[in-house]
Amino acid sequence: MRYLSDEELQLASRFLFLSMAMVVIQQDKQHIQKGTFKIKEPYLNLLEKMTAEATDERRELRRRMRDKNIDVVTLAKNDSFSSYLFLCRGSEEKHNYFNPAIRKKVQAIIEELMEKAQPPYQHYAAADT
Repeated sequence: MRYLSDEELQLASRFLFLSMAMVVIQQDKQHIQKGTFKIKEPYLNLLEKMTAEATDERRELRRRMRDKNIDVVTLAKNDSFSSYLFLCRGSEEKHNYFNPAIRKKVQAIIEELMEKAQPPYQHYAAADT
């Protein structure tokens, strides 16, 4: 039975998947720092900007969740599924997610953050000078 409204579920889900995306970004930063990249700074700068965007959004989501008395708790994880408990107004709602579906949601959020972190592309032709 559904206890959370669509808005509450959307808010809690976005918080959950955004938090996962932030973990992935931090892991990617560590891989780049330890990796054999010749020029690391542009990648690290992009990841830093993405982290800042994600942190700002998550702070706002956390505030809205606190106002609505919503919390998300990890229940269980295995190779195929992850289970989370969504708490709201004294009610509990369990959600099971297929791990490949989680990956797609996290990837979409990372792509959104990447777009927000990059300035619009400007092409400067050498022939124009």
